[in-house]
Amino acid sequence: MHETPLGPTPPMPLPTDKLQFAMPPMHDSVEEERRHRKERLAGALRIFGRLGFEDGVSGHITARDPEFTDCFWVNPFGMPFKHVTVSDLVLANSDGQVLDGRYHVNQAAFTVHSQVHAARPDVVAVAHCHSVHGRALSTLGELLDPITQESCAFYEDHALYEAYTGVAVDADEGRRIAAALGSRKALVLRNHGLLTVGDSVDAAAWWFLSMERSSQVQLLAGAAGRPVLIDHRAAVATREQLGGDLVAWINYQPMWQDISRSEPDLLS
Repeated sequence: MHETPLGPTPPMPLPTDKLQFAMPPMHDSVEEERRHRKERLAGALRIFGRLGFEDGVSGHITARDPEFTDCFWVNPFGMPFKHVTVSDLVLANSDGQVLDGRYHVNQAAFTVHSQVHAARPDVVAVAHCHSVHGRALSTLGELLDPITQESCAFYEDHALYEAYTGVAVDADEGRRIAAALGSRKALVLRNHGLLTVGDSVDAAAWWFLSMERSSQVQLLAGAAGRPVLIDHRAAVATREQLGGDLVAWINYQPMWQDISRSEPDLLS
């Protein structure tokens, strides 16, 4: 920096290629990709635990194995989300039979998750928990309205599963839920809760977090008055900007950085 008659000259802008910006990593081997998915899964479970999304033994996130694509890593049955480490995760096949790990799995989880994974080969991860605001919204049998920028990410990209028949314990119920989801990113399960999917653990986890918060905003706004809807054209444009899995992955990175730095034992 030096002086000129007009004052000090500001520094030159740095080349953009010298600035850090996280993007989804590329993997050199299936073992490396498996480890990455398991680390992100353990981290997502801990974040969900911090936020109070688990309810007893209900709630689960699954991540497709990169090699054995009809098998899925999942949290151990009965273990608190906030305690899960990479080495605690369980690998199970589509029938819920344990292939790797030391614990049982929630069979209800696999009734739904395995059918969603089977119907959606593009999906790496599925998240479903009995979060408070998602459950509250589900009792109304309503979808998210386009009332905020965040809820517009779900505009015309989530659906309502209108049946409730008790705890899902058979494959037919899982197939009906998968059919209701279709090609969308999220589902409101009436009288039950929320379910989200993504092409990475990070994306599926972010969509669940954002959908839960959007449910909370909608319930609060509806209790206070009549929310003003964002018009169709603007809602679609916002979804096109913010509704992709890459954007979800990017939005999730501060949460991953926080949990992995503050609780590094999750990687053990």
